[in-house]
Amino acid sequence: MDSDELLVSNAPPQGGSFRFYLDGERWEWSDPVARMHGYQPGEITPTTELLLSHKHPDDKAQIAALFDKMIHAGEPFSSKHRIIDTDRRIHHVIVVGDRLLDENDKVIGTYGYYIDVTESLETDPREFNEALTEAVAEFGKSRAVIEQAKGALMLVYGISSERAFGILTWRSQQTNTKLRTLAERFVAALTETAFPESFRARFDHLLLTAHQHPDTQPGERG
Repeated sequence: MDSDELLVSNAPPQGGSFRFYLDGERWEWSDPVARMHGYQPGEITPTTELLLSHKHPDDKAQIAALFDKMIHAGEPFSSKHRIIDTDRRIHHVIVVGDRLLDENDKVIGTYGYYIDVTESLETDPREFNEALTEAVAEFGKSRAVIEQAKGALMLVYGISSERAFGILTWRSQQTNTKLRTLAERFVAALTETAFPESFRARFDHLLLTAHQHPDTQPGERG
């Protein structure tokens, strides 16, 4: 792309999520991320090649190297770079990603989110670095509370991590509630709920006798 023909986006800050699966190198992105690249929701299926084609020419080599590490090593990452949408507008974005694990803690991909900080960067460049720091910290907080909610579902329903996450995602979509917000409210409700004595007694018994149980083999649960 000829950078002389590019326009700077004046779109308000927005954010969205993505998932990358090592199996088949499959990508999924949320509607806001699709729009960030200039597409309508469901208009196109994202691929590694498509995503790279939208990177600013000066940032493409850096992001290609990051993708290579992500695909072959499943490493967590954070990046600040520019993307070019279908109308040739430049968006300054922060992208934060972490490893996506299955129920056996095997790396199966990456998940994370994009934040468009173009407007903030144009106002004060220092805000860009501050936004990156905040995004990484926020991602850590989101992951922690989501993991707590997943853990509760896994314990009570006896299901895998992936299925627990699927339930949370489903409820998030059905209720039009952000995943982190839903997880926070669910965990808060759990801590405020007085469970029956029979449940507490059973839980206490399992805690005290866990060392006597045989190891569970992968694939035996959920």
